[in-house]
Amino acid sequence: MIRYTDELCDPTLLMSLFETTGWNAKYKLTTEELHQAFEQSWYHTFAYDGERLVASGRVICDGVVHALILDVIVHPSLQTQGVGREIMQRIIAHCRHQKIRDIQLFSARDKAGFYNKLGFRERPLNAPGMEYA
Repeated sequence: MIRYTDELCDPTLLMSLFETTGWNAKYKLTTEELHQAFEQSWYHTFAYDGERLVASGRVICDGVVHALILDVIVHPSLQTQGVGREIMQRIIAHCRHQKIRDIQLFSARDKAGFYNKLGFRERPLNAPGMEYA
């Protein structure tokens, strides 16, 4: 039985889940830095299978207009089983409850189909937005 909570999780469990993505090859975060990023987020949510952390998601937000969803991670052994959908639904519900007007998402390109099913659309190539490299 998967259990969902908004309580910040143990830093070691969070790093273990984060490492399943391969993203840390780029970011080179310490356990403490990753925990700090989640701790300082506007909202975060987690899923556990027993004592094992199996999913996460977080939002950075100004509290009024813009929200950016980040670090939606589902352990590979539980992908395609609805855990990611529940994490996203919890995030979207929280943003809607707080009357956030613009919800953006940072995701891997190969996950677009998953997010499309939840109502997200890819930005057109001529849309505004840039990334500092």
